[in-house]
Amino acid sequence: MAIRNIRTEEDEVLRKISREVDIINDKILTLLKDMADTMYDAQGIGLAAPQVGILKRIVVIDAGDGLIELINPKIVEESGEQIETEGCLSIPEVFGEVKRPAKVTVKALNRKGEEFTVEGTELLARALCHEVDHLNGILFKDKVIRYIDKDELKAGK
Repeated sequence: MAIRNIRTEEDEVLRKISREVDIINDKILTLLKDMADTMYDAQGIGLAAPQVGILKRIVVIDAGDGLIELINPKIVEESGEQIETEGCLSIPEVFGEVKRPAKVTVKALNRKGEEFTVEGTELLARALCHEVDHLNGILFKDKVIRYIDKDELKAGK
């Protein structure tokens, strides 16, 4: 189990656009495993490669139904709207309401280089959008409609 350091918002790597993965090799497979270990250790539901200092288009997500590994993810369809509270492992202790699509469809490659599609609603849709934003140098704070303080968060909004 390899836990990587999660970069915080002061790190300029989080504002850069990630490059596509051309070849899925042992280095990429190790990164996927390390990212999943890091995400679970930090009790997050998603992690993008820039958050561990790697400018590659790689994301891991577990919104409660098991680990999803995405290489070169692209949002190909979105519909509806939801406004929910978000946080980010790279911006600890900060939470805010963000408007996201209610449903998204993402195409990506799996660890074998095979293309697959993920459809997400509710929490998974938010996580997919949030992590793809990271690959484009966008932080959730850029999209916050309203910040939520800790007392309001504890009270359940």
